[in-house]
Amino acid sequence: MKVCYVTDRTALGASATEQTQSLLEKIVSAARAGVDWIQIREKDLSGRELADLLSQALRGIPGSCRLLVNDRLDVACCVGAGGVHLGELSLSVEQAKRLVRERNLAEDFLIGVSAHSLRSALLAESMGADYVIFGPVYETPSKVAFGPPQGAERLLEVCRGVAIPVLAIGGITRENAAECLAAGAQGIAAIRLFQDAADVASVVRVLHEQ
Repeated sequence: MKVCYVTDRTALGASATEQTQSLLEKIVSAARAGVDWIQIREKDLSGRELADLLSQALRGIPGSCRLLVNDRLDVACCVGAGGVHLGELSLSVEQAKRLVRERNLAEDFLIGVSAHSLRSALLAESMGADYVIFGPVYETPSKVAFGPPQGAERLLEVCRGVAIPVLAIGGITRENAAECLAAGAQGIAAIRLFQDAADVASVVRVLHEQ
């Protein structure tokens, strides 16, 4: 089971400096607690700011944790991140794979895609994506723009429809994560589940035990 923490520094601290420092602390804490992937989803940062954030994070996390950069493949390549996560409106997986080959990145560099339907998941798979994150499965404020929650049945449909790993996102809790795994998800992704946890290690431990 893959456990993925998706970041949102705007919910941390009052000032930009406080937010960035708090986020770095959250990233390191989550990585050391056993989170497998951390998706750096800070869309408002400039390329330089994002690269600085990633460089600092990479120095503080264990090698067992993989950092994925949201959208910015150029930054991911520059700092040596473990992969890039593409939205449905980002550059295509085919374009990303070509750039990865041109830059001679590591063979295990991951290219993932956000999917909100079986059709988009199938498209991502056909283009060579390594995984998809599907949702929102349950109700959550951060995914309101993507419509009502799709539920475990739709997650099951997507998991059965593609051969690549599917991670569930959207309103994931320690209690409903088991339902996502029962539907065929190979992992879960979440923001608040990890970012708001008083003891992230206990959260990760419970998830990995399911």
